[in-house]
Amino acid sequence: MTGEESSPIRHRVIIAVAPNGGTRTKTDHPGIPLTTAELAITAAECLEAGAAMIHAHVRSADGTHLLDAAAYGDAISAIRSAVSDRIVIQITTESLGRYKPAEQIAVLKAVRPEAASLALRELAPDEDAEPEFFRALEWMKQESVAPQIILYDPLEAVRLSDMMRRGNLPWADAPVLYVLGRYTAGRKSAPSDLLPFLAADMPRFDLWSVCAFGRDEAQCVTAAALLGGHVRVGFENNLLLPDGRPASSNAELVETVVSAMHSLGLGLCDASELRARFNR
Repeated sequence: MTGEESSPIRHRVIIAVAPNGGTRTKTDHPGIPLTTAELAITAAECLEAGAAMIHAHVRSADGTHLLDAAAYGDAISAIRSAVSDRIVIQITTESLGRYKPAEQIAVLKAVRPEAASLALRELAPDEDAEPEFFRALEWMKQESVAPQIILYDPLEAVRLSDMMRRGNLPWADAPVLYVLGRYTAGRKSAPSDLLPFLAADMPRFDLWSVCAFGRDEAQCVTAAALLGGHVRVGFENNLLLPDGRPASSNAELVETVVSAMHSLGLGLCDASELRARFNR
């Protein structure tokens, strides 16, 4: 056995793809998937490239961001027809200024997806909103809907950790997503944007991921993976390859990160392994 064959894999990385978001259209990039058929094709391509999860938005006929149970049901069915259960489908509850927390939670319950992302600042913007947020999380626990709580700044991480410490969440820990660089000039992220989330006095979450804006997306998520985190890439936040050229597809962004993971000796989680992590 060679030394390479006997070397243990240090960390198995979850790669999620966010292929469309709620605002970009074909004028931004012709490869933005807007229809259910396009989402299904993108899911298959990104699965082949190495993604274990797809973070899906749905749109209305005119391309507007939509939280709608029927539209989500159609998208989930199309993706499942294309890839079966080989990819985890995560829906967004993001409001984009169009929906109130009660509407966001109502759609979540109507869809009952495998996984869903929830922005702490949207669903629990203050103490008065916390009880409804906690009840929604309790419902997710009962229905085996895997959460991912979106955190835009380190203070939100501290607040979430305090909720966990007080026993307000139905899990001892919960998956989180650190969003890097949202409030920087031009929404351009840098690997250093991760450091405040990982400072010595900051809370630690067992299953944390990172997404980033702009051409340094791959650098940001690679830094996260090296530090024990997981990654989300895709056209929702970035259209460019590391050298500044436009990416041809979401799958090319996934392939870029997969190549980086492999070059660093990091493994990849598949959907079954991700589900096992969610169910701990």
